[in-house]
Amino acid sequence: MSSEKVPSTLPIAPLWASPFRPFCALGVAYGVALMAAWVAMRAGLVGAAGGSAAAQAWHAHEMLYGHAAAIVCAIALTALPGWAGTPEIRGAPLMGLVLLWVAARFAFWWRESLPLEAAVGGALALWVVLAAVLAVQLARVANRAYLLVLVVIAGLLAGEALFLTGRPAAGILAALYALMLLYALAGGVFTPVFTGNHLRATGRGEQATFVRPLEAAAVASIVALAVADLAGAPPSWRAALAFAAFAVHAVRLARWRGWTVLDQPLLWTMHAGYAWMTASFLLQALGDLGSAGAARAGLHAFTVGALGSAMIGLMTRVALRHTGRPLALPRAIVAAHLLVQAAAVARVGGAIAGGGDAWVVAAGLAWVAAFAIYLATFGPM
Repeated sequence: MSSEKVPSTLPIAPLWASPFRPFCALGVAYGVALMAAWVAMRAGLVGAAGGSAAAQAWHAHEMLYGHAAAIVCAIALTALPGWAGTPEIRGAPLMGLVLLWVAARFAFWWRESLPLEAAVGGALALWVVLAAVLAVQLARVANRAYLLVLVVIAGLLAGEALFLTGRPAAGILAALYALMLLYALAGGVFTPVFTGNHLRATGRGEQATFVRPLEAAAVASIVALAVADLAGAPPSWRAALAFAAFAVHAVRLARWRGWTVLDQPLLWTMHAGYAWMTASFLLQALGDLGSAGAARAGLHAFTVGALGSAMIGLMTRVALRHTGRPLALPRAIVAAHLLVQAAAVARVGGAIAGGGDAWVVAAGLAWVAAFAIYLATFGPM
């Protein structure tokens, strides 16, 4: 559904005509500001208020629950009307959701000054309302697989509650696994479908067929790993489950034949992102077997590599398609896609090599440049 088709009788400003507009703009701007502050601290240009532990906490929390969550809202709420046939949220209801996202940011940053109930309530309100709205919409959809979106939202809601009530590590883990599950669900549809569309249009082949047992195994492997990790299972168990997840997702990725679309940035960035998530499982397994560098690398293979690739790739596609423009990328945006990959290589490579702050700063600068380019290019649209 094109966000340009707004009934003329509705006095809706363009910003509130479709979810991707405010959520992408806010999410990207917020992410750039967060990462710039993080780079400045790691470079020694400014001190870390509250100490390094506090800085690590806000960096992890806000990059996931602030920046990434806004992009998730943008993509999911824009894609569901077209794919699942749900009504598009726009106008005053959309404005309300955005205000809840803003309120959650205030609740996090001022949590020490607020009563615990107010901080938790302010942070959870977005997920509670979003779950309620989507539950009503998706209950009418024939394909029950879309209900898994509610599982993702429940994971984010539970993780936020854990973080703010004294279990920050569990809260971050819950967010990571919820986003991994969403990635497996959405990436497992978008990537082969968009790749197949291009291959057919250029006479180079067909879309890879969906193998239902493999698709189910991909989802189950993430759920099993999440349960084991959050339950504190022994490292050997987690390693076995992570190796299994790596194998399943590697087979899934190989079947999509990403090497056939290396000339299309909008497509190869989706395959690259899924490859980063697949690699994160392998690195997580090695980390559980004792490699500290691999454990850190696995975390950033997903957050920088997989999420970064997916966000900039899907935001680009949505911004062009839903404003009636052809899927032709300006050179600056192609450079932004490459900068995300450079950021992931630097962050993951630095973690594996045991590198210091210089690697973090280099990765952060590349990431900031990529998303600043996106904001400058597509913000006016």
